[in-house]
Amino acid sequence: MFTKQFILKKIGHILLHLLFWVGVLFFYTYFFGVKSSSFDDILLFSLCLMPTTIATTYVSIYKLIPDYLITKKYKLFVLYSVYTLIISVYLLIVSLFFSLIYISNFEYDEMNPATKNIIFISTAVYLVVVVVSAFKLLKLNLEQASKTKVLETKILDTQLKLKEQELNYLKMQIHPHFLFNTLNTMYGLALKKAEQTPDMILKLSNLLDYLLYQAEKPFVLISEEIEHIEDYIALEKMRFNDTLNVTMDVKLESKNTMIAPMLLLPFIENSFKHGSIKNGVLHIDIKLTAGSEQVHFRIKNSNSQSASSQHGIGLENIKKRLELLYPNKHELLIDNTIDTFNVDLQLNTTSNA
Repeated sequence: MFTKQFILKKIGHILLHLLFWVGVLFFYTYFFGVKSSSFDDILLFSLCLMPTTIATTYVSIYKLIPDYLITKKYKLFVLYSVYTLIISVYLLIVSLFFSLIYISNFEYDEMNPATKNIIFISTAVYLVVVVVSAFKLLKLNLEQASKTKVLETKILDTQLKLKEQELNYLKMQIHPHFLFNTLNTMYGLALKKAEQTPDMILKLSNLLDYLLYQAEKPFVLISEEIEHIEDYIALEKMRFNDTLNVTMDVKLESKNTMIAPMLLLPFIENSFKHGSIKNGVLHIDIKLTAGSEQVHFRIKNSNSQSASSQHGIGLENIKKRLELLYPNKHELLIDNTIDTFNVDLQLNTTSNA
């Protein structure tokens, strides 16, 4: 059912076309009226050219260009363009004979000089066709560019949402075993009514707040990440008691360095989970240097030849997160030797500073 807005739009479209063709008629009258003493004869001749001009123009802009040129059917475009040219030239010749017969009464000498030359007439007609076709082609190209831009935007939005979903999924997989082990330790301490229990609960609360809420931010200050790494290590020390030796060397050259949350914690978690106790002690060595444009993180833990591979789900997840968050802006080296397991990570944080 046609709406009022649709009808008004169509009427405006028709009026615009009528106004344009009236302008073309005046152009023909002026163009062919040079050195002519009879305005009526020139107007009549121009009116005779209008059907051919209108038909050729509409065939070009509503059939040849959208159906064949835009769709890259170049052979058919050339073929049907030649057909259109032949038919339109034939109609122009008919118009020329009409000028000779009806307007000049078969008196060739009495014909207006401008209406005697078929090339001159064709130039005027095809000038209109070419100009209108050029505007039509430009309009179609602009519309196509606009549609392409909208489509690209939708694709980028979809890819961004998929990346966000993947990141959220990866975050959900990082810490379940740590929480399970910590709660078991807290349960044991609670049974013993140990003094460390309240402190352990407080540190776990702070860490959970960071994991559940702060981790939703795209980037956090690296000092926040370090603070929660220290809480994590403190909790693990309570669990390992005297079987743990952790050294941590931190150098913050810039306090404004930003980093993705929970980016370094999984490496430390991996060392506690898969590191080997040698001579009754698990050794973990952590070094972190953070500048205004780069972060260099290294962690090494004791390893044994009989230990299972440390390339578990935690490291695979962090590799995917690095690829999503720092594409072409990170370098991760993992070296699994007989005695130690080493991780070396360098981040370019320029865009996040």
